[in-house]
Amino acid sequence: MILPSKHLRQENALLGVGAVILRQLEGGRTVSEIWERIRQGDSTRTNGAQVPFDWFLLALSLLYAINAIELQSGLIRIRP
Repeated sequence: MILPSKHLRQENALLGVGAVILRQLEGGRTVSEIWERIRQGDSTRTNGAQVPFDWFLLALSLLYAINAIELQSGLIRIRP
């Protein structure tokens, strides 16, 4: 679920979804802005399926848990 495996493609694993999220975080964005950008412009997924919202939230939680992102004044930013 977190890492890709024989039965789980990279773009479907939480780290793959997290990578898509990190690409959207220039400056700082709200959760809604990130979600809209991923829904509208996710061309990296080879099977054409959109990222489900629950996987999006799980990937955000994972990024926060590993200190890759932080929340400041309602905006999510990449941790320096």
